[in-house]
Amino acid sequence: MYSTKNKILNASIKLFNEYGVASVRLQQIADEIGISVGNLAYHFKTKDFIVSSVYEKLFDDFNLILGNYLLSPSLEDFDKQISSYFDFFDKYHFYFSDLFSNEHQIPKIKEEWNSLINKMDLQIKKRLEFYAKSGFFKEINRNNLQTVTDNVLLTLIFWIPQQKMQSKIVSLFRYKNAIWCLILPYISNEGFPELQKVLNDNNLL
Repeated sequence: MYSTKNKILNASIKLFNEYGVASVRLQQIADEIGISVGNLAYHFKTKDFIVSSVYEKLFDDFNLILGNYLLSPSLEDFDKQISSYFDFFDKYHFYFSDLFSNEHQIPKIKEEWNSLINKMDLQIKKRLEFYAKSGFFKEINRNNLQTVTDNVLLTLIFWIPQQKMQSKIVSLFRYKNAIWCLILPYISNEGFPELQKVLNDNNLL
């Protein structure tokens, strides 16, 4: 059974996804789970406390994904991390408008976002550099490697909100297809059998 606090946080995430963080009122959150605003205020005195707690949960989930970086030197390992990113960005898709707002109502949240995105970017770059050195990639110069890194990062972060804005289907299958299509042209003959297995396992071939 979820505690009232967890119900409040889950309702807040749902409403933030539907209406955006700035637009959601305490009364909406209380109504979503069938409690009074007074009962809600007993657990969270203000909306800022709710926002901070939602982001604490969000950042814990993000750090868990980053902590599972390169558990094995395989393309399958990256595929698993792509799945985790899909689950994360789909669960918290309110991040899109909140992440890139010019001013955040809680500055520490903006700082933490920037730190985690930078870590994500570095991990992708190091992973692709590792694949290049291990022979999974064709010979690729540093500029092209950086371009692939940038494109993969942008797709991981922005693909879901882009699809939602265009009223297109959001699915793990399509998300993975978008990522692997970016990487496929650079896979070497040595790396292709493993990539083929990953694509087959995901029914992408």
